[in-house]
Amino acid sequence: MRKSLFTGPRLILALIVVALGLTVWFMVRKPALEVETALVHRGPMAVTIDDLGETRVRDLYTIAAPVTGELLRLVHKPGAAVKAGDVVAEIQPIQPALIDRRSYDETVARIGAFQADLAAARARAQEARAGEQLAQSTYRRLDALLAKGFVSKAQLDAARSALDSARAARRAADEAADAALHGLRAIEATLRTATAPPGGQAVRVRAPVSGVVLNQLHESGGPVTVSTPLLELGDPGQLEIFSEMLSVDAVKVLPGAAVEIAGWGGDRPLKGRVQQVEPLGFRKISALGVEEQRVRVVIDLVEPRSTWQRLGHGYRVGVRIALWSAPDILQVPIGALFRQGDNWAAYVVTSEGKAQLVRVKVGRMNDETAEVQDGLAADQSVILHPGDKVANGVRVTAAR
Repeated sequence: MRKSLFTGPRLILALIVVALGLTVWFMVRKPALEVETALVHRGPMAVTIDDLGETRVRDLYTIAAPVTGELLRLVHKPGAAVKAGDVVAEIQPIQPALIDRRSYDETVARIGAFQADLAAARARAQEARAGEQLAQSTYRRLDALLAKGFVSKAQLDAARSALDSARAARRAADEAADAALHGLRAIEATLRTATAPPGGQAVRVRAPVSGVVLNQLHESGGPVTVSTPLLELGDPGQLEIFSEMLSVDAVKVLPGAAVEIAGWGGDRPLKGRVQQVEPLGFRKISALGVEEQRVRVVIDLVEPRSTWQRLGHGYRVGVRIALWSAPDILQVPIGALFRQGDNWAAYVVTSEGKAQLVRVKVGRMNDETAEVQDGLAADQSVILHPGDKVANGVRVTAAR
């Protein structure tokens, strides 16, 4: 029988040679580079502007001293509910004459101006109601014609948008008329409370409207001059939010845009809607001493008060205003992208475990992901934050 070549000492020698060869191979072989990876995926995507905001009562009334004198007492503390006409403070006048003829005539003239403003506001409100009725009638007519195929869906959508705008304009006009009415009542109340009391009695300052005492601006009794702020009064059930945004961000915001209100202390974010982007900007110095141009964006809460009833005037919140959103978008994490000349690029992990450089065409971007228009496919693995060691063809392994 013929003996095998790999028996005895020869087998041992062969195994030693193989072991040495494997050892040398592993020593000279470059290990795979450990990298962090993520998947390209499809899903909902939104582009937003995030900023801080502050709540405020929509109609805030500051009750001031109508005369110069000695403040005897403030009847109500913050949080107390008052009705229109309730006494909120008492002031002992220093001089018997609480208002001179000139001041009286000026107040009467201001009342006339407020009456004119109220009449104009009511006329605008009536005009807005007529516009809403016309928009509603148009929408109903087109809705009926759509079923018969006489109009397109785009025409119906345009009519719906016009109806929503007309409703918003009507609400704004009604609120403007209400504000003008409250302004007239406030100046009339000032004139009433400024009338000299008989026999040197204390002047009783009365609430011009019903609401809640939000702030006590004068802590205790003492001398006060005319127009000294005493109390702030408002309805905490009529809250709005304002955010002082950079002007370069505010120009992207449109009235009616959806808003997510977070960081207010509740169990879930609240829903809001942009009411107005104020047309006037202002300069503000940041915490780092940088001069910035800011614009106020006013936001309405669109949820029932029961969901945010613990919010009050002057509370800090976080706002996220939606600029664009879509339910199904191919997207890649921002950390996987880097600039290569004038283009975006990324490294994908091939089936052989190697890094492959690809050029990526991106669309919209937010703080986390970017819309992929070309260059990547769903479920592809990409390398996050590739360093200098990552190059085309380098073997990589995902970090655990």
